[in-house]
Amino acid sequence: MNLGERFPQGVVRDERPGYSGWIVDSSLLPNVAQTLRREEGFDYLSSVTGVDYLPEDLFETVYHVYRTGGGPGEIIKVRTPRGRPVLPSLTSIYPGAEFQEREIWDLFGIQFDGHPDLRRILLWEGFSGHPLRKDWREPMYEEETKPFGARWPEGRRNGPPDRAFTRPADALAPGGWEADDDRALYAALENEAGGRPEALQTEFLMVNLGPQHPSTHGVFRVAALLDGETVVNLKPVMGYLHRCHEKIGERNTFPGNIPFTDRLDYLTSLSNNFGYVLAVETLMGIRPPERAEYLRVILAELTRIVSHLWSIGFLLNDLGAFFTPALYAIEERELVVDIFEAVTGSRMMCNFFRFGGLARDIDAGTVEAIRALVEERLPGKVDQLDAYLTGNEIVQARCAGVGILPREKALAYSAAGPVLRASGVPYDVRKAEPYSVYDRFEWDVACRGGCDVYDRYLVRMDEIRQSIRIIRQALRALPAGPVQTGKPQFQPRVPPGEAYGRVEGPKGELGFYVVSTGRPNPWRYHVRAPSFINLTGMAEMCRGGKVADVVAVLGSIDIILGETDR
Repeated sequence: MNLGERFPQGVVRDERPGYSGWIVDSSLLPNVAQTLRREEGFDYLSSVTGVDYLPEDLFETVYHVYRTGGGPGEIIKVRTPRGRPVLPSLTSIYPGAEFQEREIWDLFGIQFDGHPDLRRILLWEGFSGHPLRKDWREPMYEEETKPFGARWPEGRRNGPPDRAFTRPADALAPGGWEADDDRALYAALENEAGGRPEALQTEFLMVNLGPQHPSTHGVFRVAALLDGETVVNLKPVMGYLHRCHEKIGERNTFPGNIPFTDRLDYLTSLSNNFGYVLAVETLMGIRPPERAEYLRVILAELTRIVSHLWSIGFLLNDLGAFFTPALYAIEERELVVDIFEAVTGSRMMCNFFRFGGLARDIDAGTVEAIRALVEERLPGKVDQLDAYLTGNEIVQARCAGVGILPREKALAYSAAGPVLRASGVPYDVRKAEPYSVYDRFEWDVACRGGCDVYDRYLVRMDEIRQSIRIIRQALRALPAGPVQTGKPQFQPRVPPGEAYGRVEGPKGELGFYVVSTGRPNPWRYHVRAPSFINLTGMAEMCRGGKVADVVAVLGSIDIILGETDR
């Protein structure tokens, strides 16, 4: 669609070298978004992010939208002055923008008019400033980009830190400072819930699950408003593990971010590598050799198996079947992780993909070990796990009909991965917009229509089998040859421009939006984290259910806090 012809007064093409998409006047943003969604079928909002183009007096907010039927997406960009950064919210058109707009407000200070709950999301309400602005400096600020002079090569610090902490020490003493976070959170919960319709004069109960609780899978908190044991409303509270991954990523060199992606979803480091190197390779205009492409797919699908085994095992833990089912799943995961150790030298933080290929080749013995695993052991063990769990009456009672997320709601909330496909939407980036060599293999998108916790479990079981199917084909067709385009570049030249690299990670669509100015470091480095965005629909899944089901719903979403909080 030519948006410039449809909206001639306020939409123009982005003509900057290396850029694409449409620059939209802020007053037209809702109309343009509505047109794309309703008339052109762009029913899926993938990513929303901000960019600070200091010293220019502008922020840019970038939206990536796609059709779940497949094909390339559209990019729309809206600019706003730094002095008064205000934009209309798109939550009424794409509800999946809710958490992403809150993140932009939190980290850039861009205000979204009409947003239903515009509060900080990764930082606390008392935080000073918006840290992804290019003129923001932290208390121990050293330099804008790495390598820092204090660490390399001489390792000398030039003078004391130039800033003190923004809050005095006595204010941080016990009882010295009361946060506004909880008051705003509880008020938002109660306002959305409304009053009690019954004549009986009782009160709602506010209950916090976490952040320090095993059922929350880490430092994650759920604030729930209860009527007895029934969930009236609920809000996820995150950020306890936030370390401003993207700020650090903009100070790292381009290659320096590859191992940094390992620390997002720390169970799926190779899949994380994949998305980031795709984005940078697009900027560089290069493609890996054939053998590297096949090996990348093999490693990514082994990573999917690892993640789903872990997810299934710990979902059963969340249901109360402590440890036994998880240990069955973890035993198989350990065998795959043995392969990762043989290939990369590491079991979790693998750091193996490179721009233009891989760090090194995989020897014939390891290829045979992978073949034996997917041909001889894993299929039978997955069938055993299926037999133990799928027909189990307790699993069915706790999961079937629990955590319903209807198809239209899953799309609206930008759900991804098994959460989306269990709601009857057969959307998988590997099929919708194939990358690498996925279009050369025969496999099926795992999709179910129950929209509940049980079907999310079943989709993951189905995907393990499809991953085995893909790996078998890739091994049979694995070509000989190099695994790197040219010589490895320790300081590659990345031309100016933008790129959005996205892969179908185990948790869903994992995207990296990267802006280059031609320098050794990214100007903008943004992670479209599926663990973070999949939480947008959690309240919808839990309302009307019991408080005991909240834990099962969270387990079925399958979040990793390193990726959620970044």
